Amino acid sequence: MNKAILMGRLTRDPEVRYSQGERAMAIARYTLAVDRRGRRNQDGNEQTADFINCVAFDRAGEFAEKYFRQGMRVLISGRIQTGSYTNKDGIKVYTTEVIVDEQEFADSKGAGGESGGGYQPTSRPAPTSAIGDGFMNIPDGVEDEGLPFN
Repeated sequence: MNKAILMGRLTRDPEVRYSQGERAMAIARYTLAVDRRGRRNQDGNEQTADFINCVAFDRAGEFAEKYFRQGMRVLISGRIQTGSYTNKDGIKVYTTEVIVDEQEFADSKGAGGESGGGYQPTSRPAPTSAIGDGFMNIPDGVEDEGLPFN
């Protein structure tokens, strides 16, 4: 099984290109800075991070182009793919990247991270009946038997 789930911050805006052919397909490339849990750098005062290259195709690539910006925290799942090529100097270069299956925002619309927010996803409206603690109000008259966590 090849499954990767990552949460991190975008190091820069996604770089998007479109394929040639009958049907142009978006190919978005971006890098996530993913903190290593419990690890500190040599000074012992900051967490270190891994910088993981990600590629999103087609609709996922279009979504990344439209909504993802540097500094946003996102959650992705996909598969790890390795490859290699020979560069112009004749040196073999090995690559590792995550091919994105699913991606979503990891912060609320107003949280924003270093980028200051400003993005407004249309696919996920915020619940209108949310209480301050993040839970939704359940209207009176709803039977407990219908809830999935009994």
